[in-house]
Amino acid sequence: MRKLLALFKEDIQTVFEKDPAARTWWEVLTCYPGLHAIWLHRIAHALWRRRLCWLARFISHINRFLTGIEIHPGATIGRRFFIDHGMGIVIGETTEIGDDVLMYKGAVLGGTSLHKGKRHPTIGNSVVIGSNAVILGPITIGDNAKIGSGAVVINSVPADSTAVGVPARVVRGPHIRRRPAPDLQLDHARLPDPVAEACRRLDLRVRELEDELQVLRDYVRSAISKEGASSLP
Repeated sequence: MRKLLALFKEDIQTVFEKDPAARTWWEVLTCYPGLHAIWLHRIAHALWRRRLCWLARFISHINRFLTGIEIHPGATIGRRFFIDHGMGIVIGETTEIGDDVLMYKGAVLGGTSLHKGKRHPTIGNSVVIGSNAVILGPITIGDNAKIGSGAVVINSVPADSTAVGVPARVVRGPHIRRRPAPDLQLDHARLPDPVAEACRRLDLRVRELEDELQVLRDYVRSAISKEGASSLP
């Protein structure tokens, strides 16, 4: 019980660290559905581990009704997990989430098979999962990785990397900082655009080819001019 209360206190402190809108303890206690969702999940998960499966599922169901966040009681979630806003989040039964993970609304950690074993993602420490991102299957998201908003991740993502797109592709990493500061974690909108980067490289290459072609044209014109001059009587 003491351990659970210590976790609850740490969860409150995490809200202040990761949400600049948090002002008072009373506001955090009464107005943060992400906090309520993780608290109810911790209770449901404790019951699930004691094989009180129906009661755990019922608490999970109440959790979904009250917060709009669905977390299966079998999911394993680490410390200082913060859900910002949270509406529409789904976390499957065999999901494993590390410490200091930040998740935004609409994210889904789902399964891709009817197999009873491990079928949901494993999320490392200090991972940021953007709004409406979908991570499917028994894949691994490495420590300090970032998943862009709206990404659909079907393959594992290395540590210190960023994945964006549908299907998601790793477009940057590794980073220099092994553990991002909270303000850098919150800056999840600064993600690379692989399409824009490809267009930029293509434009640069076209300019280089145009310059080379112009040099070739000048050379040919100069050669023709000299040839014409030398043929005069």
